[in-house]
Amino acid sequence: MAWLVLVISGFLETAWAIALDRSAGLSRLIPSVVFVTTLVLSMAGLAYALRTIPVGTGYAVWVGIGAVGTALIGMLALGESASLPRVLCLLLVVAGVIGLKIFH
Repeated sequence: MAWLVLVISGFLETAWAIALDRSAGLSRLIPSVVFVTTLVLSMAGLAYALRTIPVGTGYAVWVGIGAVGTALIGMLALGESASLPRVLCLLLVVAGVIGLKIFH
């Protein structure tokens, strides 16, 4: 259960990062509310997962999911560069997250 919560919390990290960008420095109400809500839920899920998953592993997986998710949304929906080197680097992050889970 902790791993499922951790993965969901990683996706919520992606959500709060995108909402923070869309909030224009917390000056737009709806994206700001989405940011705060998803931030709190993401942190609460991380805290729950860290009850049973070691902090180094849990935090690295959480950040990795959030970073890859945010970068992918940036590339797919926000017009950021999707160059081959960037995609390869994201694949390395994914491989690291998978490795941390496997060798946990």
